[in-house]
Amino acid sequence: MMSQFLIIWVLVCCLSAMAPWLVAGNVVTCSNIVPMRHRNDVVSINDFGGVGDGHTLNTQAFREAIYRIKHLRRRGGTLLYIPPGVYLTESFDLTSHMTLYLARGAVIRATQNARTWPLIAPLASYGRGRELPGWRYKSLIHGDGLRDVIITGENGTIDGQGDMWWNMWRKKTLQYTRPNLIELMNSKNIIISNVKFVNSPFWNIHPVYCSNVVIRYVTILAPNDSPNTDGIDPDSSSNVCIEDSYISTGDDLVAVKSGWDEYGNAYGRKSSDITIRRISGSSPFAGIAIGSEVSGGVENILAEHIGLFNMGIGIHIKTNIGRGGFIKNVTVSNVYIENAAKGIRLTGAAGDHPDDKFNPSALTYVSGITFKNIWGTNIKQPGSIEGLKGSPFTGICLSNINLYGVPGSQKSSPWKCSEVSGGSQRVNPSPCTELASTAGYGSCSTSF
Repeated sequence: MMSQFLIIWVLVCCLSAMAPWLVAGNVVTCSNIVPMRHRNDVVSINDFGGVGDGHTLNTQAFREAIYRIKHLRRRGGTLLYIPPGVYLTESFDLTSHMTLYLARGAVIRATQNARTWPLIAPLASYGRGRELPGWRYKSLIHGDGLRDVIITGENGTIDGQGDMWWNMWRKKTLQYTRPNLIELMNSKNIIISNVKFVNSPFWNIHPVYCSNVVIRYVTILAPNDSPNTDGIDPDSSSNVCIEDSYISTGDDLVAVKSGWDEYGNAYGRKSSDITIRRISGSSPFAGIAIGSEVSGGVENILAEHIGLFNMGIGIHIKTNIGRGGFIKNVTVSNVYIENAAKGIRLTGAAGDHPDDKFNPSALTYVSGITFKNIWGTNIKQPGSIEGLKGSPFTGICLSNINLYGVPGSQKSSPWKCSEVSGGSQRVNPSPCTELASTAGYGSCSTSF
C-alpha cells in the first residue's frame, strides 16, 4: 500500500508542477513562490493508532505522529498520510518540514465539545479575541513559527462541524472567540492545495504574520447563513498567492486584514504583495474584501479573473474611524458578477471596535485603487464610494465597468459617493460626479 502511495505522490508532485503549462500555456501561477516538495519519509496516521471509523478519537494519534516528525527530523521532511476514512479529532499542531496528505475519501473531522477545546492567547494585533474579550479557542489545525509546511492530498476533506459553534453564537452562549479551521502564525513557505474545507466554526484558512504562502485548488463550503465563515483571510502577511479555488460560505470569500484599531497600529505589520486570481463562488457578503481590520496597512493587492454569483457585495474595501493604517495600490480586474445587492463598495464606516480605547483621529489613508474590466448583471446598485471626513479616498480609478440592473426595472440605481476623488472612463451606469470627469486621469493613467 505504502509503496503504491509513494508512486502516486511522485506523480502528483510532477503533475502539479507541469499543470499550468499543460492546461493553459503561459498562465501565471503561484508555483514560483513556494515550490511543491517531495518527502522521502512517509508515515501513516494508522501507524500511530489512528482509526478512521468516525467515532474513535484520534487526537493522540495526530499528536504522536507529529511528535515523531518533529523530533526525528528526517532529511527533506516527512509526509503524514491520512488514508480513506473519517478521523475524529480535537485540535492539533503541525510542525516544520512536514506534509499533511489527505487521500481521496479521507476526512479529518473536528469534535464538538467546547469544554475540552484548548484556548490560546489573543493575537497581538487584535488585543483580544475577535468576537469576545480575552482568549480564544485554538484552531482545529494550528501552527506557530513553522517553516516548509504543506497541506494537500487528493481532495480529502477537513470538516469543522461548525453547527455547534454557530448555534452558540446565535444563542450568545459563547465564552470565547470561535476556532478557525486552520490558523498558521509567524510561519513561512506554506502550501495549502487540493483539499476541501467544510463547515468551519469561524474563519476557514487564516495565515497571520506569515510570508510566502500559496493557497490553490481548494474548495471551501459552508451554509450561507453560517456566521463569520470567511473563506481565506491573509492577515498581516506578505507574498501570498490565492488561486484556482471555489468558495461558498456565509461571509467574505477572501478578506485581506492587518490588525484591529490601536492594537494593529501598535503591532504595525502590514499585509502586502497579495495576488488573488481565478476565484469563484457565492456569499451573502463580499467576494473579495479588504478590511475592515486594516490598522497595520494593506498595499500591493491584485485580484483578477474573479467569478461571483448571488452576492451581497462583489468587491468591498472597508475601514472605519479609529483604524488608522492605509490601503493603497490595489487593482481589481476582469471580474464577472451575477445577482448582487451591490457591485462595488468602498466605505469608511464599516466594522466594530475591540474596545473604547481607539483613537478617533486615527483615519485610514486610502489611495490608488483601480477597478477595471468588470461586468455585472442583475446588480441592484452598481456602487458606492464613501470616504472618511478628514481623509478622503483619492486616486480611485474606474475603467470599462458595466454593472447592469435588475431586468425589467426602468432605471438603474445611481452610484453614491462622498469624500472621494479620481477618474473614470467607459463606466455604465455613469459614476457619481466626483469620478465622472476625466480630470482625475493624472493619478489613474498608469492603471488604464
